[in-house]
Amino acid sequence: MNHATVAAPGTNYLNAGYGVKSWLLTTDHKRIGILYLLAITAFFMVGGFFALLMRLELLTPAGDMMRAETYNKLFTMHGVTMVWFFLIPSIPAVLGNFLVPMMVGARDLAFPRLNLLSWYLFMISGVFTLYALISGGVDTGWTFYTPYSSAYTTTNVVPVMIGIFINGFSSILTGLNIIITIHMMRAPGLTWFRLPLFIWSMYATSLILVLATPVLAITLLLVGFEHLVGVGIFDPALGGDPLLFQHLFWFYSHPAVYIMILPSMGVISELVATFSRKAIFGYRFVAAASLAIAVYGFLVWGHHMFVSGQSVYASVVFSALSYLVAIPSAVKVFNWTATLYKGRVWLQTPLLYAFGFIGLFTIGGLTGLFLAALAVDVHVTDTYFVVAHFHYIMVGGAVMGYLGGIHYWWPKITGKLYPEGWAKFSAVVLFIGFNLTFFPQFIVGYLGMPRRYFAYPSEFQILNVLSTAGASILGVGYILPIIYLLWSLRYGKPAGPNPWGGTTLEWNTSSPPITTNFEVTPRVTTPAYDYHPDEPEKEEVSDRE
Repeated sequence: MNHATVAAPGTNYLNAGYGVKSWLLTTDHKRIGILYLLAITAFFMVGGFFALLMRLELLTPAGDMMRAETYNKLFTMHGVTMVWFFLIPSIPAVLGNFLVPMMVGARDLAFPRLNLLSWYLFMISGVFTLYALISGGVDTGWTFYTPYSSAYTTTNVVPVMIGIFINGFSSILTGLNIIITIHMMRAPGLTWFRLPLFIWSMYATSLILVLATPVLAITLLLVGFEHLVGVGIFDPALGGDPLLFQHLFWFYSHPAVYIMILPSMGVISELVATFSRKAIFGYRFVAAASLAIAVYGFLVWGHHMFVSGQSVYASVVFSALSYLVAIPSAVKVFNWTATLYKGRVWLQTPLLYAFGFIGLFTIGGLTGLFLAALAVDVHVTDTYFVVAHFHYIMVGGAVMGYLGGIHYWWPKITGKLYPEGWAKFSAVVLFIGFNLTFFPQFIVGYLGMPRRYFAYPSEFQILNVLSTAGASILGVGYILPIIYLLWSLRYGKPAGPNPWGGTTLEWNTSSPPITTNFEVTPRVTTPAYDYHPDEPEKEEVSDRE
């Protein structure tokens, strides 16, 4: 096991200072992670409310609950809120902030004040964007396609773009902080190939954040400039090129998919290793796969544009590259499976989320190959098939990984155990609700139902009713963890420093950690996953209720 001095009982980060001011002015990476947790949970609930309204409208074929213009604004608000204020920051800003310094044996991130600034920028952008969305709404969709967004819409598109522009700076600062911390602040003996795979995934994610986000920021500035001044950049009526916007937007937004999913892959690696009591099979291949996904992510943006009018030859190239990007993702899935094989599997809640992630992400990845095929993509573009695929990756993958990570590290974050029975029940409910919500959308999309329509032919109603029913079950699966995790803060049993028997550095300090993380800087002498086949079985802690 890695050697570090466990902090003596004393001041942990939660008790380091009370009152709102001590939290709002903190530079402690752990407290900033908690601030992000509270913020993105609020944004998730807002985005989920918008989705609920859409699903209620789609219960019946006729648009009888709201006007078409209102529905357009709803799916725009849902997309903007979920993508930029939940999915992208969820793991990097919450778990990344909290865990990266501890997992590399550091006292804090490299730039603590910059870290606090990133949270303030995130909050400013979130409040500003939500106000613009709610006060007048935006009807362009979260992709802001031109020339509609730059020339023809009369909604609040410019204020929303300003909010997302500010949000981009928060992402860049977070990514920069994580990269410098991993490079410069690793504990003695913590070589690159002794790093936990969560750190590898956060490193790859941060590279995308730093390199891709400026492209989106500049693109949105150009759209706003054209909208306000009327200079021809994207509007063909003014001599602009609308395809240029799509190229710039998807050059950011496809790598952004990996910003959302790579951190979850890192979480799953930690869960699989801990709960199978084995080192990850093919550790170096899994680490290299994270970097490969980050690199490939910049090469496949054109598969979003097969029906947009781009060159057929370009489409063929992007189609081939889109198949190649599936390889490193498959490497991870196969290696996780090989790790679990003949492992001493300990079926606790975090591992249930890992199983859910592997199943849902695999379905999402395989259906992505359908969309990478030119002929099939022409048929299903802008149908609910795309909606289902996207949500299997983003919600089924990213959110499953996020919740798995929250449950895994909750004892470390709070020092308390949650009720295991309720947590397992919630994971199962969420898995069932998710599949009931989104699998019918594959069918209805393949049959030809276009997305973003608030009315549809009556033959699609039964599948839409199933989808709305599933959404209600899915909502229960999301609400339950909020209830029992909050309950655990007051009534949960003490967790101890290492309730799961993990071997990475964060488990070698107290729960919750002390302000400086470690009393003595740890010295690493072993691999990240130093499990031994002949070690005693881990005593189960399933009697938590």
